[in-house]
Amino acid sequence: QLQLVEVGGGLVQPGGSLRLSCAAARYTLDYYAIGWFRQVPGKEREGVACISSSGGSTNYSDSAKGRFTISRDDAKNTVFLQMNSLKPEDTAVYYCAAALEVCLPPYYSWGQGTQVTVSS
Repeated sequence: QLQLVEVGGGLVQPGGSLRLSCAAARYTLDYYAIGWFRQVPGKEREGVACISSSGGSTNYSDSAKGRFTISRDDAKNTVFLQMNSLKPEDTAVYYCAAALEVCLPPYYSWGQGTQVTVSS
């Protein structure tokens, strides 16, 4: 069973940057699109970015466009989310999940999440 693990969260000041990683254990990510999502307590989970299995297609939420970049390194079996110009409203638990080839639900194999806190 595909298992995903997110790392890279932390505390950062507004305007700062973080890079999140989503790594797979035991199974290749080659056939999976990977999406990043985030959730704040009391609010619905929202999609942030997604990259297709080939890496040829990416999409971003309006809030992420121009600030976040999703990429994949298949040699490392890892997908990255580079987050720049972070804002306090980016504070959330960030999750990655897999979909089959393209960025369409259903998503599965959700990771445990990594906390991102943007605060001065």
